[in-house]
Amino acid sequence: MTKSEEHAQFLELKVVKMTKFYAKCAFTQLSRAAIGGVAALLFVFPVLSSSQIRLLPAPREAHFDGETPVPETVTVSVPGHDAEDEFAARDLEEALKQAAHAKAGAENSDFRIVLLRAGSAEGKALLARRKLAFDAPMQEEGYVLVIEPREAFVVAASGSGVFYGVQTLKQMLPLPDGKPALPTGTVRDWPAMKYRGIDDDLSRGPFPTLEFMKHQLRVFAAYKINVYSPYIEHTLLYPDQPLAAPPGGALSPSEAAELVSVARQLHITVVPEQEAFGHLHHVLKYELYQGVAETPHGHVLAPGQAGSLPLIKDWFTQVAAEFPSPFIHIGADETFDLGVGRTRPQVQAQGYGPVYVDFLKQIHEALAPLNRRLIFWGDIGGTDPKAVASLPKDMIAVPWNYWDTKGFDKMIEPFAKAGIETWVSPGDANWKEVYPIAETAFGNIQGFIRDGQRLGSTGALTTVWNDDGEGLFNEDWYSLMFGAAAAWQPGESPIAPYQDAWGQLFHGDTSGKVNDAEKELMAAHAALAKAKSGLTSDELFWLDPWSAQGQAASAKLLPVAPELRRHAEQAIVLLAQARSVNPRLKEGDALAAMDLGARRLDLIGMKFQLAQEIVETYAQAVAQQHDEARHVETQNILDEISSMFGRCQDLRDAYSAAEGEYSQVWLSENRPYWLKNVTVRYDLAIQKWQQRSDLFLEAIRDWQDGKDLPPIGAFRLSEAPPAR
Repeated sequence: MTKSEEHAQFLELKVVKMTKFYAKCAFTQLSRAAIGGVAALLFVFPVLSSSQIRLLPAPREAHFDGETPVPETVTVSVPGHDAEDEFAARDLEEALKQAAHAKAGAENSDFRIVLLRAGSAEGKALLARRKLAFDAPMQEEGYVLVIEPREAFVVAASGSGVFYGVQTLKQMLPLPDGKPALPTGTVRDWPAMKYRGIDDDLSRGPFPTLEFMKHQLRVFAAYKINVYSPYIEHTLLYPDQPLAAPPGGALSPSEAAELVSVARQLHITVVPEQEAFGHLHHVLKYELYQGVAETPHGHVLAPGQAGSLPLIKDWFTQVAAEFPSPFIHIGADETFDLGVGRTRPQVQAQGYGPVYVDFLKQIHEALAPLNRRLIFWGDIGGTDPKAVASLPKDMIAVPWNYWDTKGFDKMIEPFAKAGIETWVSPGDANWKEVYPIAETAFGNIQGFIRDGQRLGSTGALTTVWNDDGEGLFNEDWYSLMFGAAAAWQPGESPIAPYQDAWGQLFHGDTSGKVNDAEKELMAAHAALAKAKSGLTSDELFWLDPWSAQGQAASAKLLPVAPELRRHAEQAIVLLAQARSVNPRLKEGDALAAMDLGARRLDLIGMKFQLAQEIVETYAQAVAQQHDEARHVETQNILDEISSMFGRCQDLRDAYSAAEGEYSQVWLSENRPYWLKNVTVRYDLAIQKWQQRSDLFLEAIRDWQDGKDLPPIGAFRLSEAPPAR
């Protein structure tokens, strides 16, 4: 045996010893605080030698001590015949069909999975035999998972607990390229936060198909999300107020009913967020609503107007009828126009905070007959903390922040001191970006949910925003589902174990290439950040490099463009390799969206590089155009600017390809509504570079006929940057 082989054997033995030690550690908040990130090693270095045990969210307690083979046929039974547990059983059977080595079968199969209630005789006996406690915090949503040779049990006191135990077991099922085995041992698990939600923007452009919304719910449930809050300004169809709802881009009452039905089975509460104060431009732009607008065709509903509260009551009466949730979200964030128009005298006399809070109190009173708790965005906690004290105590405040990693106490404490329940709201960092900035999202989610738990927040609502109308939800899963994990897990959720588990659990990728591709995209964003352009990646994607703003950005971007492009291109390669190794990877549409994000990041760097090269090489061609000895060289230079393989054509082709891929990804999740508002920007970019190529070609032909090459300004590119 060589020294390198001896060293490898030593390391392998050391890992096994470490694994066996950490497998004995309970994943409780105490153990997390005591051993910090080391606890996550349970999922990085599992007892099983054939595969790594990775679970999202990470359970409170997990003890694994071996493995049991999984035969081709597995029996799933529900002795108590509870309807909710029967649904969980069918969900598990569907997962078994997708697994490589197992499927649901007859009663006499070689492996059985039993779903039990904790209060049943069988459940009590199992817990007693395994010396497992089912504590009070576990009653609502907690579960116990026991895996033994040839059998497994999920035990819970509620339907949601049984369902969540099944979701954890599903993550352990063997993958197509894995060993047909399950780890033996036990899991005890329950959530840190009662409400774990996703807030999805349905009002800034993309509007999902009903089928995709159902798919979202199924994925949310798999990661133990129990609240889905669609954000609505004007995209819920109100039959008696139909004007604002865009044709082809609104949720109908029948669709809402179907969505609620699916969500209920998945133990998800749909909490619609209908804006009731600010963010109402798409309603207030119509003349029929000018009587309730703070400013003409503005954004804010004016308090004190005769029609304001009746309009709100009309909206939310229908909302309550369609969405039988204990909550209604009234929005009420970013009411910047308040005091600018009709309410100027009141705000000048009383102050912004008192006028704002008074209107929320009026809304609270007007909607009281609906018997719902009102949720609102917690802006007022920052703008006027003193005004918070007079808010009704049964409301729920949602302080929000989408970029910081610490300093959240000041956002939560005004409500906590006033005795008002809070849910914290971090963000996905997707808005105005060609791909979400995961590093920003991870840090923000980790810090805000950590501090929310410490200060008694009962829920977390991680947000997706489509401010520029171009957001694609299939790009959001990676960072968004960290919010699901962090809300379930106690304390500060570690980021690295989540990243390591992601590709295998979400996509079924055991090669690690999907994880590496996500990290390459994070590195690409980090390269962009070095430029300090002050612009988002989406703004850079559309920016003309020869405009005045483009010149300023170009000077900052060109030094980092090669690094940006290398990371983006490596992500594309890794994704292609992962799909080649395993064509059956899960969530293929999300992988396609990831590829699109990488290609758009690459195009940003390419555009600024090629635009600069055009200017520099054209200047060289002009300088030597009369040198007969260099005529061929000059012709080659000009061909590189505009020809079959010219730089102008490269940029035209890149935008054309991006438009095609973008449209496919869009339609894989969204209705056609609004798509043209995005693709027109691609069309204009394609046209711009085609026109520029034509102008250069005309000048090249004139030069070939003996005329001088004109200055670059002659191409109506007077904004073009000077050659470096």
